Amino acid sequence: MDERTVKYGAKLGLIVPSLNTIMEFEMQRMAAGAMSIHTTRISAHTTGTRTAVGTRENLLWMDTQVGEAAKLLAHAKVDVIFFGCTAGGVVKGPGADQDIIRAITDATGTPGGTTIAATCDALRALGAAQVSVASPYEQWLNDHLRSFLEKSGFRVNAIEGFAADAKVAVGPQHADRVTPQQVADLAVAVDRPQAQAIFISCTNFRTLEIIEPLEQKLGKPVLTATSVSMWKMLRLAGDTRAIAGGGELFRRA
Repeated sequence: MDERTVKYGAKLGLIVPSLNTIMEFEMQRMAAGAMSIHTTRISAHTTGTRTAVGTRENLLWMDTQVGEAAKLLAHAKVDVIFFGCTAGGVVKGPGADQDIIRAITDATGTPGGTTIAATCDALRALGAAQVSVASPYEQWLNDHLRSFLEKSGFRVNAIEGFAADAKVAVGPQHADRVTPQQVADLAVAVDRPQAQAIFISCTNFRTLEIIEPLEQKLGKPVLTATSVSMWKMLRLAGDTRAIAGGGELFRRA
């Protein structure tokens, strides 16, 4: 094929925590060759420490690195720059996510986004005021996530992580070890009749293959950290296409 006849889609810039092994994989699957994903990493550990990744200190440290990472992605002339980490956007509460977005746009002039801001936008786009949440997080971080969502105008009907299950690794740093079936089982467990959507948090969870089966089983939209990120990145780039496997969010919003 003559290279000049190929029509390329959006160039999507993604910033992920250094430990993340899932988000790029799932984003590439959703892109399916129709657009390109360009990724850079930021350290998930504060300088000189070996503390657990899922600590407030380390999550706040990641937020401070986003602006410089965005500058590197801007060299690639990407159409949007996105911070792909739910937990990093919630620990300081509502408003901090917008600070991160401003850090991206101020540093690069490129439209920016974060996973937690995209989550709120996606819930609003679907008219879902009540939500149940599944995550890999320990209780303290689930408390931050609940608080963030509730202060953003949503009612959290239930939120659970794997902290109480000794058989399942806990925390964002181990989320990639959790099987899609374990994630699906947790999503079913948190569902409540009044919940208008299910949100599966953490971009280091494998979720792409369970979104639509869960929607069929539960009869409501299932949003995941990666699916809302892809949805928002495309919309920021002016692309309103649906994504195979992305669920009701892409078909309705």
